[in-house]
Amino acid sequence: MRSPLIAAALGLFVLADVAQAHTLVATSNIIVRASQRSIDFTSDTTTSIRDSKIIREAHDDAASFVASNGDIRGAHLEAALNTLRTRVPEARDASDQVLAEAILAL
Repeated sequence: MRSPLIAAALGLFVLADVAQAHTLVATSNIIVRASQRSIDFTSDTTTSIRDSKIIREAHDDAASFVASNGDIRGAHLEAALNTLRTRVPEARDASDQVLAEAILAL
């Protein structure tokens, strides 16, 4: 009498483990896909910023700004800072110095 109950209980445990494993796999796939979409968006944003004519033209002004500790501010740099703050939400709160250094790094 006990053997069928034990076998049934073990069967339920195995089924529960399988269901839990499927749920874990599904959850992992959702997280991986969401992360990939986020990475793709960030990569696309960075690429479009890097390819922006306004940002490219600001390179020399950004170098002057950084070298002078903010004393030299060119028109190209001002346009690039405005563009960055408009297109990239993270740039809205960044200082001019940080953004100028980012322009130089692109």
